[in-house]
Formats: sequence, structure tokens, C-alpha cells
Amino acid sequence: MAPDARPSHIALVVDDDPDALRIVVTALENSGITALVARDGATARGIAGRLRPDVVLLDVTMPGPDGFETCQQLKAMPGLAATPIIFVTGLSEPEHIVRGLKCGAVDYLTKPLDLEELVARLTIHIMNSKLIRGALDAIDLSGPALLAFDETGHFAWGSPGAVDMLPDAAEAAAPGRDTGSELVSWARQAFSNPLSEVQPFGFRDRELCVVGVSASRELLVKVVSRLESDNEGRLRQAFGLTRREADVLVWLTRGKTNRDIALILNRSPRTINKHLDQIYQKMGVENRTSAAVAADRLLQAG
Repeated sequence: MAPDARPSHIALVVDDDPDALRIVVTALENSGITALVARDGATARGIAGRLRPDVVLLDVTMPGPDGFETCQQLKAMPGLAATPIIFVTGLSEPEHIVRGLKCGAVDYLTKPLDLEELVARLTIHIMNSKLIRGALDAIDLSGPALLAFDETGHFAWGSPGAVDMLPDAAEAAAPGRDTGSELVSWARQAFSNPLSEVQPFGFRDRELCVVGVSASRELLVKVVSRLESDNEGRLRQAFGLTRREADVLVWLTRGKTNRDIALILNRSPRTINKHLDQIYQKMGVENRTSAAVAADRLLQAG
């Protein structure tokens, strides 16, 4: 590898035991993985924020914030939601494993380590993470900025654009945070109500609007500006549209095809066609061009 070439994979190893650090770092370096080291959670957060590692290996028992708290803090940091975190620790009781996974870790390995198994698992998690990051980047390029919440109302993942716009939202709903927070309560309640009845959640200068629920039971939420939300509201009021129909019409005015709108809103093209039929009927127009022109005139009129 050339001296200035970027290494293919970077692992951040967090452990206050120098002997354990040396063993793991040597195994990673011998496998072609560049290892960064931290002796405590605060140092780990600083390194991760600057260098965005591909994977984090994290001990539980450390001075200051323990591994569980450090995991939650890392997951709430901008750009790190999709970074796999693997606990590597001597704590092997079932409650520790469950707690580690609930904090957002993807794996939990107990000491003494099988170093070949460690490298194999780490490599698999890195490759899966890269696939996820590629998909999230594609979402940002082709559609709205998205955040996802699990059924407890906690932040699961977010597209880079969404996390960049609202880093505080990921932190406010990080796994392990108080379930009484307004954002967590809103996301949790959205699962138990018809999605058409879920009101947008105002956060900073943005609004969080429910898009749907994924096959893996995650609440998908798009981040929109107040202006975009206002546009949808104006279209709903002017033409008697449902929230979903107004959403479709907004994207129609932006020149999106039916297939594009289906991808953006995570709906089938057939569903979008049904929405458009209802929109045409309510607006008293014959086709998508007339609907787009009428809607655009209304919005441009201020």
C-alpha cells in the first residue's frame, strides 16, 4: 500500500487494559485492518467523531462512562448510526449480552477471544455496514432525508442527509434514553395509531412526518423543512386532500414521475396511481400536468 493510500478498513479498539489492546491490535494489523486505540469512552468519542471508523470494538468495564453508555453515545453521534459496534468483554452473563445489544451493538464477544473468529465477524459486520451506508446515500440522492425509529420509539438509523440536518434528534432518541422524552413518545405512539392520523412532530426548524412502517417494523420518518410542510398543508386545505395525497402532489409539482414518487414515498406505483386518481377527482382536473400546474400556481401565489 502506498504511504498516502487510505486503508481499506479502520477499526477503533476501546479498552483500558493495555495487554488486551496489544493482542487485539496485533491481530487486526496482521489481517490488514488499521487499528486506532482509546483507553476510555471520552477518547473514543473524540477519535470516532474525527475519523469515522468502519467498526468499533468496545470493552464494557472502563473508567468514566462504561462501555454500555459509550455505545449509546457513539450511536447518537452524527455519521455513526450505521457504524457497527462489537462488545469484546469478560462479562458473559446473559443480562450483559442483552443489555449490550439493546444499546445498539451488532455483536457481543466474550474473553478469552478466538482471534480468527474476531477478525471474521468484524469483517462481515464491516461489509454489511458498507452496504447499509451505500443504501442510505442512495436514499439521500433519490428521495427525502429519512430517520427510522424502533417500536420503543428510539432512534434506529438515519440517512446521512437527515442526520446532518437534525443531529440532535438522533441524540434525543438514542437507545437507552428516557422513554418519556417527547420525540421518543411521539415515535412510539405512531406505531399504535393509523399512520394517516399521526401528526407531524416539530423539531427545531424542521418537521418529522411519518412515511410508513418498514417490513422490519421500523417507523420511517422524513425530515422536511417547515416550508415544505406548510406547502402540503396548503394543498390539503385548498383541494380537500388527505396528507398522503398532498405528499404525492408536492412531488408531482417537482417534476417527479410516478415511479420516482413511489420510490421516494416507499409505496408501490399502483398505490401512487390510486392516489393520483383521487387527486384528479378532488381537484377537478384530467391529468397529472393539469394537477401539477394548478398546485404550482397555488403555492407560487404565496
